[in-house]
Amino acid sequence: MTARTFDAIVIGAGQAGPSLAGRLNAAGMSVALVERKLIGGTCVNTGCMPTKAMVASAYAAHLARRAADYGVTLSGPVGVDYARIKARKDKVTIDARTNLETWIASMKGCTLYRGHARFEAANMVRVGDDLLTAEKIFLNTGGRAAVPDLPGIHDIDYLTNSSMMDLDVLPRHLIVVGGSYVSLEFAQMFRRFGSEVTVIEKASRLTGREDEDVSAAILSILENEGISVHLGADDIAFARQGGDVAVTFSAGQPPAVGSHVLLATGRVPNTDDLGLDKAGVAVDTRGFVTVDDQLRTSVPGIWAMGDCNGKGAFTHTSYNDYEIVAANLLDNDLRKVSDRIEAYALYIDPPLGRCGMTEAAVKKSGRRALVGQRPMTRVGRAVEKGETQGFMKILVDADTREILGCSVLGPGGDEAVHCVLDLMYARAPVDTLARAVHIHPNVSELLPTIAQELKPLG
Repeated sequence: MTARTFDAIVIGAGQAGPSLAGRLNAAGMSVALVERKLIGGTCVNTGCMPTKAMVASAYAAHLARRAADYGVTLSGPVGVDYARIKARKDKVTIDARTNLETWIASMKGCTLYRGHARFEAANMVRVGDDLLTAEKIFLNTGGRAAVPDLPGIHDIDYLTNSSMMDLDVLPRHLIVVGGSYVSLEFAQMFRRFGSEVTVIEKASRLTGREDEDVSAAILSILENEGISVHLGADDIAFARQGGDVAVTFSAGQPPAVGSHVLLATGRVPNTDDLGLDKAGVAVDTRGFVTVDDQLRTSVPGIWAMGDCNGKGAFTHTSYNDYEIVAANLLDNDLRKVSDRIEAYALYIDPPLGRCGMTEAAVKKSGRRALVGQRPMTRVGRAVEKGETQGFMKILVDADTREILGCSVLGPGGDEAVHCVLDLMYARAPVDTLARAVHIHPNVSELLPTIAQELKPLG
């Protein structure tokens, strides 16, 4: 056994871990960075980068099939080479991971340990035969796909977002269980690759955290592409049927029979096998590490960042966690999680960009509010591109004129929403947006127009 003492130990090399290791190292600290699987975590290896690379391929196939709509002729039918799609996706991932590994190796005061870290005490971590000690320990262990305990689930071969990345054949019929962000991105991309796709969701609508009009628009987008969606599904069960899988749901409904099943029913934190009890680190009922507004755990000298703390399940929130910890520790700059405005995107096509409160949340708050909305059919840029599904909506406090939230479902929605998000961080009134002069023709040029057409929220 080898025992070593460091100034800091960072457990997990996802989005926050390596960045924090770099800052600590640059500040003169000796750092141990521990990773049990792949450098880069979910985003680089099984999340953002590989899936968005595949979304890009799916979009190219979809646009090619619509070539005639734009007056473009093709010599034959549009085909999909899934092996090349996977190879392109793999290269994007491998290049990103290699760049991270090279950067980490360049840190002279950082030692990379590959293995499973477990606490022996509040300041002591074991990695294989190595015993590491430090006064500061940072958790960045991420999360993984939740596997629901449904009848027959252990009798079939199922896929998760991670194993989907290793799939080397195009499913004949992909059945997706779950109706939220991960599931819908996979559903649309594989439909565009040529698979038959069925989505089964137990809730009464898709993307339950969104407003009902957003959910309805997303459902319409998917059904327009030939994706079969079943909502309000209960009593979901699985069984083998020859070489296929039969998924039964809702009495009276015929089973969905497919070649592959993707489970996309949520995420759980990677905290159950870290020995947190030996360190005295508190977790909530779902297993997320309990942290305060500066990401300190219940044990002095231990912090938790990223998906394992339940404060955000996105790459950008994980990176912001690193910024908060580094600012407080190294820069004498008080930064807090509570300063963060919720913002994220759903990368179907067209994408959804979201920031701040939903309409439902605003109504629940009881405040007087205003709303402005415009369909993409009345957005010149969307019409010119032939992509008119979706709409834009802005929510405003009627008394303070503060922007409360925004949804942009349409072409470039994931980018356009930042026009509003930045104003929210600046605490600028909606009138600032209303008087801004945006570039024509663009989707975001209609945001000032919407800001001038606000009406009371009913």
